[in-house]
Amino acid sequence: MDNFQTVLRFFMNQKATIGYSFMALLTIGGERLFTLVSFQCPCNHDQNFAYGMTFLLGPAAVLLVLGLFINNRLWRLYTGCCLNPMKLCPRGNCLGCSRVLMSIISGACVAPVMWLSVALLNGTFYECAISGLDDNLVVNLFCKNKTMNCPEELARVPCDRSKLSSDERMELLLMLRAQSQILGWTIIIVSAVVGLVGTCFKNCRSRVSYLQLTFWKRYMEKENERFDALSVEYANKLAERNLKSFFENNKPAPMPFPNHKAWEEISAYYTFSSREQYYSILQRYVETSDFPPERKPILECETATS
Repeated sequence: MDNFQTVLRFFMNQKATIGYSFMALLTIGGERLFTLVSFQCPCNHDQNFAYGMTFLLGPAAVLLVLGLFINNRLWRLYTGCCLNPMKLCPRGNCLGCSRVLMSIISGACVAPVMWLSVALLNGTFYECAISGLDDNLVVNLFCKNKTMNCPEELARVPCDRSKLSSDERMELLLMLRAQSQILGWTIIIVSAVVGLVGTCFKNCRSRVSYLQLTFWKRYMEKENERFDALSVEYANKLAERNLKSFFENNKPAPMPFPNHKAWEEISAYYTFSSREQYYSILQRYVETSDFPPERKPILECETATS
């Protein structure tokens, strides 16, 4: 049992790494599926570039939108800001809001960067796109020291329908694939360096110790887990009370519940600071608010009874 707990704790501590690894495997599988099942390069100058770039950038754009769409932090930050723009800068902390927004965007960019890296390392989409360019710079680069009909046949090279010799065609394919893989590795290296520099800069400017930051992250995880569990529990209690009142045709029993202002305050973003010994916006609210006895939030009631 102890060994099982140790293994479980290890996987829980490494869940971010495991999640990114799983995302990478899905990206590789998705790219191979697109290449084998649906990708058919038209092999003509008019359509190659648009077709290849659509398959290269289209899924990346979709992954970026999905990454933003399923991010709860974005909706927590954005909900209601059209009616009350000051929600984006609670207590005038616009810099903190900008940092949160940058964190959300950078997190959503992980999947698109993975897709671009895998697609470029494979090279199929890039070969189709670049072979359709009529730009003189591209034509001169690939058709230098080649036969006279190379510019006209370049777009047919990815489909093995060109009239060039097999040696020239293979040389052009290798040049296209080499460029694609260089771009892919460049994206990987730049992303890794940016991630490392960003993490170092963030930790370097931290006003609290590494262990306290670790405790804060663990606390936030547990608070979110308990909040979800208590939300379900109290939603069940409220639904049961209302249904009993309806079917039994009597007044519902009083039930303490947070007011609208309380929900607004705990929905704001909170940046941990050494000046305040609060580890979340919820903790700051319950410790600094003066609750009337008849309107105490349900979370405090649960704490008192647990």
